Amino acid sequence: MANSLQAKKRVRQTARRTAQNRTRVSRIRSYIRKVEEAIVAGDKKIATSALRDAQPEIMRGAKVGVMHKNAASRKVSRLAQRIAKM
Repeated sequence: MANSLQAKKRVRQTARRTAQNRTRVSRIRSYIRKVEEAIVAGDKKIATSALRDAQPEIMRGAKVGVMHKNAASRKVSRLAQRIAKM
């Protein structure tokens, strides 16, 4: 267990940051799931609007650091390709 004041503060900061990151990752996954469900349903209009909503959230996750920037770009690109094929 943390004994020094600095270590105790780091524990508090880490807990707070972990909770925020968990929330961000969950939000990103939800947006991606909505896009993929629309693709499976075959509704291009809904899939396009869902991707338009998901893209800033995915890129924000990359900017904040919960996701690598190349992984975020790849995810958006592949979703866009799947929608274009519809």
